[in-house]
Amino acid sequence: MTHQRGNAVWNGDIKGSGELSTQSGTVQAPYSVGARFEGEKGTNPEELIGAAHAGCFTMFLTGNLTKAGKQVQQIRTESKVTLDTSGDVPKVVKISLSTEGEVAGLSQEEFQQQAEYAKENCPMSVLLKGVPEMELASAKLK
Repeated sequence: MTHQRGNAVWNGDIKGSGELSTQSGTVQAPYSVGARFEGEKGTNPEELIGAAHAGCFTMFLTGNLTKAGKQVQQIRTESKVTLDTSGDVPKVVKISLSTEGEVAGLSQEEFQQQAEYAKENCPMSVLLKGVPEMELASAKLK
């Protein structure tokens, strides 16, 4: 069993700002309400969830393809996290994955099936099952 830590520090009231960091020290990023809701520079929790989900999905998909004896050259994935701010409480309402791969000896149908399996079973997808809608918007082979 592994344990990984993420940290957050916030300074001031809601108009303040903070920093998000990871245990490894490879991520140290400013965040604020402006970065989250108004397009200002900095990161936000949804962006980091998207990056974590894309990374987990891609690693899981690559692992399954490798176990199946496929030669993976590259897989690129985007995880788009939609935050609905129209109500009293902001809610993540959708996550959309798009992936593209370069895999020798694999049909488009096989890639689609493997991507669907990864969408359902990678650890981050399982964690995020409470999101009302999670889709695999596209899975393309080059």
